[in-house]
Amino acid sequence: MRIGVIAIQGDVSEHVDALERALVERGEEAEIITIKHKGIVPECDGLILPGGESTTLGKLLIREGIADEVLEMKDAGKPIMGTCAGLILLAKEGDEQVARTHQHLLGLMDTKVNRNAFGRQRDSFETELELPFLDTPYNAVFIRAPGIVDSGKDVTVLAKIDSMIVAAEQGNILVLAFHPELTYDTRVHQYFLDKIF
Repeated sequence: MRIGVIAIQGDVSEHVDALERALVERGEEAEIITIKHKGIVPECDGLILPGGESTTLGKLLIREGIADEVLEMKDAGKPIMGTCAGLILLAKEGDEQVARTHQHLLGLMDTKVNRNAFGRQRDSFETELELPFLDTPYNAVFIRAPGIVDSGKDVTVLAKIDSMIVAAEQGNILVLAFHPELTYDTRVHQYFLDKIF
């Protein structure tokens, strides 16, 4: 098995570390590949789009020719997880800020996002979330987090804070407004690995 982490920008090493810990806990092995150029995504069985600056990340995905490969991966039914900026990039529709910055969205998930739903960097926080695939609450880390303000009928909402959707999935795509790679709790990465193995 090969798991790719888009390594153009964002929390790349943290996701790699979290995947490695999760694999050890499962007693399974996989090759974890960091991706900076086209040609590698098609070789992967699963893919993570990490947090970072979504406008920059989107432009670089297009420039490097990776965006089309992500679309093909979705069509092939391979699991994709987007965290924070990844949640924004995978959405079909954005808010006024997304439009103003001419941000490219991959449009793989029937969601509308609010790019800075939870404020700026100083408004970062942690909170306990109830996720349906976990037995106990998950301590989620939010950093200048986006949120999903609307979703289509094929989207399964996994968690909300008030009315804002912060975790959801549609088919083979899982998106999170928070950063599971910034905690030692590997259960979210385990859930993603369940989709691959």
